[in-house]
Amino acid sequence: MTGIGDDPFVAAVKPLVDAMGGEMVAPDQAGPDDVVLSWEGADVVAVRLPQLADSLDHILAALERKHGKPLADLDRKTKQEVVRVLEARGAFSVRHGVETVASALGVSRFTVYNYLNREKQA
Repeated sequence: MTGIGDDPFVAAVKPLVDAMGGEMVAPDQAGPDDVVLSWEGADVVAVRLPQLADSLDHILAALERKHGKPLADLDRKTKQEVVRVLEARGAFSVRHGVETVASALGVSRFTVYNYLNREKQA
């Protein structure tokens, strides 16, 4: 990403790209699946979006940072809130999403399904 790091547009979109778990590359290095962002008629940066499975890992890591400790160390109520957030973000549409989340929370798949069902009943 040489030459674009100081661009104010790049600085403005960087927090969003980081939150998505994406990667910024120079526009001339963009692949067919990358999103090239233009500003005032010029290509400024290309965003390489993460694979879905990588996104889930990124979301889990962000939730750990937000809570300040491993997700497995959270209390039951907070784990339920985490499952609610993950469901809203589509975490369970990813193959093995329930297993990945259960492992991160230190609970069984059955428990994650219970949290999901409890939310739907509420």
